[in-house]
Amino acid sequence: MDMSRFQQGATYEQIQAWVQEKYGFHVTHLNIAKTKRKCGIIERQNYNLPKSEDSRSPETPKEKEEAIIDAFLHFKMM
Repeated sequence: MDMSRFQQGATYEQIQAWVQEKYGFHVTHLNIAKTKRKCGIIERQNYNLPKSEDSRSPETPKEKEEAIIDAFLHFKMM
């Protein structure tokens, strides 16, 4: 039985609100998803995949990545 969806955590909106309140800047869903992947946090399957394998998305700035990781720790996601 797959129990991964019952992992304690927060929604992207909760993470965005927490980062905005604590750090004063906005993070996007893409920033959060890329940071989750980098940290090895299991995500649900994404059906909105790029049309080509060469497509690139912008890098997440270091300060935003650090703020998102801080949010993961706050919400006990890692």
